[in-house]
Amino acid sequence: MITELDKIIVPDSKIITEAQDLVHEHGNELIWNHSNRVYLFGAVKGDQDKVKYDHELLYISALFHDLGLTKQYSSDDLRFEVDGANAARQFLDTHNITPDQMQLVWDAIALHTTPGVAEHKESEVALLFHGVGMDVMGDNFEQFSEAIRKAVTQKFPRNDFKNDIIEAFYNGIKHKPETTFGNMKEDVIKHFQPDYANPNFCTCIVNSKWDS
Repeated sequence: MITELDKIIVPDSKIITEAQDLVHEHGNELIWNHSNRVYLFGAVKGDQDKVKYDHELLYISALFHDLGLTKQYSSDDLRFEVDGANAARQFLDTHNITPDQMQLVWDAIALHTTPGVAEHKESEVALLFHGVGMDVMGDNFEQFSEAIRKAVTQKFPRNDFKNDIIEAFYNGIKHKPETTFGNMKEDVIKHFQPDYANPNFCTCIVNSKWDS
């Protein structure tokens, strides 16, 4: 089990600096701290599990994964995860990144709230998913040493993260609640709007235009 944070590689390059600048410009302290914790937790898990992954692509994925919640990148009709993935693709398209690498980052961000799928894809996709799960819901909490948990949160404080992140989710998607159909973010809408209800999947099947 890793106990020292300085054992974790944090990439430092021109593309990383530019990605960090975008988070500072369009995000806030909550997104900045959360995104960096997500990278570190994902990287720690990757190193402990002896998984091969691209540190730079994982870090970029972490930095962009919640930018779809911001006014700059939020669309009117797409899931916020897709908005973040599209923002990352637009950013990477101006750099020397291969199409496969770009798609990997897109998939990691778009699927970071999709359990049952993300953890079975490429390392970067799975590790972003695990990093998000650890920071938001404490998934695999005991796999991380107390020393690592303390070091990460001292460097990037949680403050009132539990309440703040739920509010941030809501503020980022309340104008398009229909995009939560079939995914866990419907719970966020119902947290603030208990009477809200998305279409029922079975009703959609029964009421389709097919005769049988």
